[in-house]
Amino acid sequence: MERTSERTLAQQAPATTLRVRPWADPVLDRQGHDPRDTYCERFWLPLLGPSAVLLTRQLADRFDQRPAGFELATDDTARSLGLGSPVGRRSAFHRTVARLAQFRMVHMETAPDGGSVLLARRRLPGLSRTQVDKLPPPVREAHEAWRSAERATPALPVMRERSRRLALSLLELGETPEEVAHHLHRLRFHPSLCGEAIAWAVEHHAGQPLPR
Repeated sequence: MERTSERTLAQQAPATTLRVRPWADPVLDRQGHDPRDTYCERFWLPLLGPSAVLLTRQLADRFDQRPAGFELATDDTARSLGLGSPVGRRSAFHRTVARLAQFRMVHMETAPDGGSVLLARRRLPGLSRTQVDKLPPPVREAHEAWRSAERATPALPVMRERSRRLALSLLELGETPEEVAHHLHRLRFHPSLCGEAIAWAVEHHAGQPLPR
């Protein structure tokens, strides 16, 4: 597929229906942050804005149901986010998609049949140093504390294994990924471990285990 630049994306009005496919990245898919976890809510929110974060969470929910991709009704999605009609390239929904493209969370490609496909990250990266510097001081300090806690986490391989196995067990008992996240956070697993464990468990539960 031919890639469309973010500038071109910003000039396009969204179609009534978007074909959404995963934007694969072997490293990020294993080590990135689930859009629904605490890291994204605390640290990506000030940079992306609430509408963009909510859209990444909706896409993550849909990818859990259809990992290979899905059709996204732009009108229903825009209204569910409180953005009104998505008609026009200056619509709030279109600006939200363009915002995600600016941060390389999504990009548009032209499929072989001539249609457009929106490639979307299933997991978000950690903030770069430049991005951290743009956070409000209290949030920047919280991010530094989070990084320090991550580096100081004892027996990380053991904790990763425990969080993965617990997440998988809860999914097999019928819990949703959101409910599993709540359990892991309540048990004081580090947020970065929670997101990684849930992604691993979802893939494993679906019969497609991630490499260890």
